[in-house]
Amino acid sequence: MDGAAASAASSAGAHLRLPSPALLPRSLVPEIFKFASAAAPLRIAASPCGVPLRPPGLRAPCCLPDPIRGEGTAQKIGVLIEVEGVLADVYRFGNRQAFNVAFQKLGLDCANWTEPIYLDLTRKAAGDEERMLTLFFSRIGWPTSLPTNEKVAFLKRILREKSNALDSYVVSGNLPLRPGVENFVDDALNEGIPVIMLTACSKSGDKLSRFLVEKLGWDRISKIKIVGKKEVEGSLYGQLVLGKGTTSTLDEQLAKEARKAVSMEKQRVAEEVASALKISVDIDTSLPESFDQIVATLRAGAEYASLPVYDCVLVAGSQSAVLGAERIGMPCVVIRNSLTSRAEFRSANAVMDGFGGADLTISKLRRKRWS
Repeated sequence: MDGAAASAASSAGAHLRLPSPALLPRSLVPEIFKFASAAAPLRIAASPCGVPLRPPGLRAPCCLPDPIRGEGTAQKIGVLIEVEGVLADVYRFGNRQAFNVAFQKLGLDCANWTEPIYLDLTRKAAGDEERMLTLFFSRIGWPTSLPTNEKVAFLKRILREKSNALDSYVVSGNLPLRPGVENFVDDALNEGIPVIMLTACSKSGDKLSRFLVEKLGWDRISKIKIVGKKEVEGSLYGQLVLGKGTTSTLDEQLAKEARKAVSMEKQRVAEEVASALKISVDIDTSLPESFDQIVATLRAGAEYASLPVYDCVLVAGSQSAVLGAERIGMPCVVIRNSLTSRAEFRSANAVMDGFGGADLTISKLRRKRWS
């Protein structure tokens, strides 16, 4: 090659622009940059701002800086929102009223839960609704006509009526959204931040949580992603981990075995104490399947946001969701509700009372300034 041709080739190489990795299938990204590094005469193109476009190394394609604006670009984030307790305070405005409707339908005129009574029972029973009822009737007295051996069936009947009443209340549209949450969602969408509503791990059920999301309005719903049980099962993580004949990741398996070992040790110590006191105890060492569902929901949410878990922020309302986020390394901000107003969330990045103003805003999420 003569000098002129070499100069032309060099000039062409200087202006050769590699396609942005974020626009390529992930399977092709390593090959593209391997080719670029192997071709010695080619130089990495400079952006219009003069910032060289460097190969991304091991960084995930979705986390790469914008090639036009350079490496100083703010890192992309995604927002995952737990519906129950965050989007709407179901426990304060729905659950209590549903219990009172159930009491009325069953002719229990002596039973009426005011907000202080409901919150007191909720905290003492740690949210276990059957235990809440047991504590309440142990306090005021059980119906005189109720045989002792029918107490469990009696409680189940109340819970069934309560569930039906809650369904009707949510579907009616009377349950208000939390103040500021609509502006929070709008701010995220206006900045191009993926917003994922998590309904799969809702205590009230996937269907009811979707009714709550619909209160945001169809314009917002068209721009967000709702992740229910069907979406979790259809995600890549859901197919690989929750599918037949597959297992979870090594880290999750090890963590599960560690928790099981701790539970078994608790059982052993409890049995030794019980033996000394001549009483019997039983500690449940099984792991709740619901926790695995929460982890799967969070991973699926990050997948639908097209971001790694550490670039997503969970806005949580429950302790179980916070623990799930901690398990997979996802940042988490708690929005308190009537059920968790006095709870401690040690593994959360921040705990706030609501949206907007001094509480949670999109700008705080971007800057990761939690207080």
